[in-house]
Amino acid sequence: MKIVKIEKSKHKQGRILVHLEGGDFLRITEDELLRFDLYTGLDISPDTMVELQKCAARSETRVRAVNMISARPLSKKELQKRLREKGAADADAEAAADWLEEIGALDDLAYAKTIVRHYSANGCGEAKLRDELRRRGVPRDCWDEALATAPDPAETIARVIASKTKGGALGEKERKKLSDMLLRRGFAWRDVRAALSVLGEEILED
Repeated sequence: MKIVKIEKSKHKQGRILVHLEGGDFLRITEDELLRFDLYTGLDISPDTMVELQKCAARSETRVRAVNMISARPLSKKELQKRLREKGAADADAEAAADWLEEIGALDDLAYAKTIVRHYSANGCGEAKLRDELRRRGVPRDCWDEALATAPDPAETIARVIASKTKGGALGEKERKKLSDMLLRRGFAWRDVRAALSVLGEEILED
């Protein structure tokens, strides 16, 4: 297949558009343009076309990966899953994620700490934090260091209680409702009981 035109992308820096007979085109990098020695009028062999298509797919996956992590933080596992959902081959998705990790643009530990910080600020306890780390595909070897950055549960619970009670007295029904809410947010029963006891309230286990 013959190349009819080669031009730089107007929207993506470092991207080259190779226009082919019949209206098809390939998106490749400048390095790939030089490596394959492409020029207008070149009649590309079938084997070279296959290699170019593979390179184009890898390049497109890299660009998509960059756009994804620029839009919002992701774990490496989340990124690969989203790339595959967009049609990337497993090998290309893995290679793109590895590349971003190597250049420091993708960092599971930093992401894990962000998750812990965000959900702690929203009044969640360790069980909820662990659920979020698991749900978002953060490797287990990042959990302990990330969870160590969470504030003392007593402080977080006290803040949640203060926001819910506004300093008012709690009846038995309100105490039960508050304790259930704190447990749903992932706090351990011992921490919930201790925090409410500080307010002079005693809660008996069912």
